Amino acid sequence: MPAYEAPSLFFNAHIETICPALFRKIQLSPYQRERITTPDDDFLDLDWLKQGSNKLVIISHGLEGNSQRAYIQGMAKHFFSNGYDVLAWNYRGCSGEMNRQQRFYHSGATDDLKWVIDNASANYDSIYLVGFSLGGNLSLKYLGEGNVNSLVKKAVVFSVPLELHTSCLEILKSSNWMYHHRFLRSLKAKVIAKANQRTDLDISQLDQIKTLIQFDDHFTAPIHGFANAIDYYKKCSSLYFLSEIRIPTLIVNAKNDPFLSNDCYPELPAGSSVKMETPSHGGHVGFAQFGQNGLYWSELRAFDFIDHD
Repeated sequence: MPAYEAPSLFFNAHIETICPALFRKIQLSPYQRERITTPDDDFLDLDWLKQGSNKLVIISHGLEGNSQRAYIQGMAKHFFSNGYDVLAWNYRGCSGEMNRQQRFYHSGATDDLKWVIDNASANYDSIYLVGFSLGGNLSLKYLGEGNVNSLVKKAVVFSVPLELHTSCLEILKSSNWMYHHRFLRSLKAKVIAKANQRTDLDISQLDQIKTLIQFDDHFTAPIHGFANAIDYYKKCSSLYFLSEIRIPTLIVNAKNDPFLSNDCYPELPAGSSVKMETPSHGGHVGFAQFGQNGLYWSELRAFDFIDHD
């Protein structure tokens, strides 16, 4: 299908990123919510659109997102309208209710994604993965780790920070202060909420944390078994798992994405199962377009790759 071209009104990467997030509205049938229990006695909230299909798309959201975000709902609506069942899952602590265990979610928590896929697999002949940003990294890492559910046939991911450390450095740049501030504020609020329900989370140093890297160093890494933030980034960056992916996979990273470092645009070897597309525009989880019955280019591209390629 044609490469993405940004509408003339979206004249820079920040507008391409912000406007879809703030102003897009999706008319979508209500989700059916299912709560599943995890092996460590926690829970995950899954939001379904079901119509008795034998094909399922599982959609993974970005940092501090959830199944209600417009980019998730837009993708869900397009696949559902074309005969697929859809599962938009919420990470731990992202569904509107704080999870029970000390752990949250993070960029490499593929155990939860695997649990979701395996729980859903009994009723389908084929499963497809779609991921955005952190959810894209999660999907790629799952595919590259091996032990992939045999029903998973293809994957499409957008705006993926393939290398977590250098992408964190990118978001720390002054031009990205609005995103950085928003993410950090949201994560701090989540830690405070968690500390209010548990006694094993020390937030006494929270006010001294000024960057996402410091947050990951103080909370994300130790809570989830990593030595520090750098260890977490190194072990969870999907860039280092791409060579092991064995199913057809498409990565779409816009060249003007304000969140992504140069490491997020790798040259892939001939014969790789992974295909990389780098349109000049799109911003971060943007890809807005007009005149397509409300559909965004990302939704058309994902469907085209999964249903036709």
